[in-house]
Amino acid sequence: MKGISYSRYGGPEVMTYGEVRDPKPGPDTVLVKVRAVGVNPVDWKCREGHLDGILDTVFPVIPGWDVSGVVVRPGAAVTEFLVGDEVMGYVREDFLSRGTLAEYVAAPVRTLARKPRNLSFEEAAGLPLAGLTAFQVLTKALEVKHGETLLVHAAAGGVGSLAVQLGRHLGARVIGTASEANHDFVRGLGGEPVAYGEGLAQRVRALVPDGLDAVFDTVGGDTTRTSANLLAPEGRLASIADPDVAGYGGRYCFTRPDAEDLRQLAELAEQGVVSVHVSRTFPLAQAEQAYRLNQEGRTRGKIVVTVDQEPAEA
Repeated sequence: MKGISYSRYGGPEVMTYGEVRDPKPGPDTVLVKVRAVGVNPVDWKCREGHLDGILDTVFPVIPGWDVSGVVVRPGAAVTEFLVGDEVMGYVREDFLSRGTLAEYVAAPVRTLARKPRNLSFEEAAGLPLAGLTAFQVLTKALEVKHGETLLVHAAAGGVGSLAVQLGRHLGARVIGTASEANHDFVRGLGGEPVAYGEGLAQRVRALVPDGLDAVFDTVGGDTTRTSANLLAPEGRLASIADPDVAGYGGRYCFTRPDAEDLRQLAELAEQGVVSVHVSRTFPLAQAEQAYRLNQEGRTRGKIVVTVDQEPAEA
């Protein structure tokens, strides 16, 4: 099959398009004809070797963890899905090798849910990792409650934009950091935009003099430290970007595949609670360009790679 792969760590230039090995679906996996793949910062961080300390790598690697597509063959033990079902998934295993940037992927059942009926394949491909990250941080790590005030960093990005929507659904007042150009976008999601950069702490304190109930840090570094200083006495802090958040009394979160959480996200999408903004799409052969754009870190919503839409074959 056609796909993207790399045989050594490095920049976007190590990614090549061509023939890659066909997936072999096991008893608890589902062979999926890929229709679209969401691009995430963790993908290029894996490619550059930043996760080498926690994930074994088996070269050549097919990158990508997000996917939407159509089931073409359920594994022998699979009862959850049938041929023809439209699905989406956060297809992460505990090693790097067989990802989603290809024509087919063998996806473990624990990583999949049915695609929301009201989302396109491109939109659905942008939901799993970003949506699960926002959902798990807000509901499990921060336990955001009705009436609380939540600060979301990088609120116009893939994770941040979904966190704003979910925070509002949970009944919180949501403040989101974003560039001036994205303030109207954040307002449209239900958040109160605030400009990031120098003077951020003063701007947030002006909005919330008594301190924040919860902060979702997606940036790390100085942002983590600033966030800790903006909390109310009983405030909570979680970061997906900086393990050192523990030194400030916060929690570091690494998103896990969870079929039930993904099913709940799909329901929220079908109810119109959350939507996915797809800013750009690229064909599979141009995936390198998609990752170069993603690494610039200025994307509104999601970048998605599309795969040819030939009829699925078992």
